[in-house]
Amino acid sequence: MVSLARKNLFEDKVRFLVAEAGIVFAVGLVTIQVGILHGFTRSTALLSDRSRADIWVASNDAINLDLTSPISYDRLRQAQKVAGVAQAEPLTVQGAVWRGSNGELNTVRLIGFDPNGTLLTPGTITAGKQSDLNQPYSIMVDSTDLQSLGLQQVNNTGQVGSFRAQVVGFTKGIQSNADSPFLLTSLQSAKAYSCSHSVSTATPVTSPPLNALTPQDSINFILVQAQPGQDLQALKQRLDAALPGTHAYTRQEFADKTEYYWEKRTSVGFILGLGAIVGVIVGSVIVSQILYASVTDHVREFGTIKAMGASDWKTYSIIVEQSLWMALFGYIPAMIACIGLGAWTATTQAVLILITPVTAAGIFVVAVVMCTGAALVAIQKATRVEPGVVFRA
Repeated sequence: MVSLARKNLFEDKVRFLVAEAGIVFAVGLVTIQVGILHGFTRSTALLSDRSRADIWVASNDAINLDLTSPISYDRLRQAQKVAGVAQAEPLTVQGAVWRGSNGELNTVRLIGFDPNGTLLTPGTITAGKQSDLNQPYSIMVDSTDLQSLGLQQVNNTGQVGSFRAQVVGFTKGIQSNADSPFLLTSLQSAKAYSCSHSVSTATPVTSPPLNALTPQDSINFILVQAQPGQDLQALKQRLDAALPGTHAYTRQEFADKTEYYWEKRTSVGFILGLGAIVGVIVGSVIVSQILYASVTDHVREFGTIKAMGASDWKTYSIIVEQSLWMALFGYIPAMIACIGLGAWTATTQAVLILITPVTAAGIFVVAVVMCTGAALVAIQKATRVEPGVVFRA
């Protein structure tokens, strides 16, 4: 029975390749849609997920990195006094308007942090040094955003609001697919930019001297590093009690909270999930058509084995095996292509198509179910074959 299944499948190689092309397309579509969904939600939390902070303290209103209320800078001093805190650093996140050297405007996200700190990791720095951000009105940008920001190399300049900004380095690995380009800068520069005009003027205004943050200033997050051996859940409770109006999250909890928002509270999850469902439907239709045509072309062979006394289960095994081979030969090239595409988009476009081993295994199960499910259509044709068809002219 195994040889007959393979003979039916590989006898017409052109038909087989056409069928596999359809399955590769369907499996690839499902993989890409699921990978984009997982990559998109994962990218929204890269800044927190890749930080060295054990705990993120935010306003009680915080939903994600972008959607939160400000907290007083004085909370930083209070957090540093909480038992079990080894280090605490401030972080500001705010929207701004960028004008590139080409004169084009773009919305950006200003990430203000301490360049001499250690808790926020600005991705993988590919040009310049983190300490270069100590220079007044200096920024780092993700290397994949250069074209959209009208930049080409280090030392290029643009405007944030009405003040000039000089690029001192490039980074990669923390840009969110759901957000505007990140501009990494010092807390002092971020404070000055927030005080500038919200819309860039054609001619930059003379930048004033930078001032340190005062207790009256606002920040968005406090990054906390716990002392060795500390129970993070107990430390969170102490921070909540010491900092009214705030809530403490472990790094993973805040990343999960951000990802949940984008996947469940927006239409992104539904749209990408719908694309995956369409891929399964397309693949099932293609496989069922191919298997049905194969059974029709070999109806005399199925009549012969039934005339020889073969049970319906033997017929089932032939068709199901054909579908399993089709699933396997469609899955392998589709997964290779998707992994290659994911590597290219992550490097050149900062678009994360996340294909984990669990995702890959799940897609294989989907491919098998899709093909064996489609085989049911062909099985109905084969089991209704009368043995007498063998003897008809």
